[in-house]
Amino acid sequence: MIVAVLDANVLIPNALCDLLLRLAEEQVFVPRWSAHILDEVARNLPAQSRSAAERRIRYMTEAFHGAAVSGYEHLIPTMANDVKDRHVLAAAVAGDADLIVTCDLKDFPSESCEKYAVEIEHPDAFLLGVLDRDQTLVLGVLHDQAASTGRRGPRLSVPDVLQYVARAGARRFADEIGAMLPANLRVEALAGSVLTARIEARDPAQAG
Repeated sequence: MIVAVLDANVLIPNALCDLLLRLAEEQVFVPRWSAHILDEVARNLPAQSRSAAERRIRYMTEAFHGAAVSGYEHLIPTMANDVKDRHVLAAAVAGDADLIVTCDLKDFPSESCEKYAVEIEHPDAFLLGVLDRDQTLVLGVLHDQAASTGRRGPRLSVPDVLQYVARAGARRFADEIGAMLPANLRVEALAGSVLTARIEARDPAQAG
């Protein structure tokens, strides 16, 4: 099974983070992160939603016991990628990861990663690859993700979730899934941007 380090920028947007972790629960891949990455997530979540940030990180650490990479710190100075993201590559090397899922592709030039056999993938490409392998699984996960909302805010539909995922960077993935939805759900998606704006105005923690 693929072992993937999830960079902070794919864990901060709520909808994208939730989707990736749900796919990990389905054993699509094995997630990895580090203390540095979780600290960055905590720092960048909305300050007014600190309790939600704490809940998310607590869930991540409890649900994925082996995900936290340790013993990577001494590798950080030896990495040759962008300085601010050397801790991410170091965690991938120490955690025997196959790839890093990140929005910051430019911070991981191929020459800095090839020697460690670590690939770099944008979340859009990563999710499209998962979709190509198992459309039924992905559609089921998205349905469950939408159905789980509504306890601390408005209930979201699958098109609503896809809008958040698209805004987090996985637009091609969201478009491809959107084309698979029944016509009535595609019409519903046209009104979704209004709901999205209302949710963000009330609770930025739900924003994707």
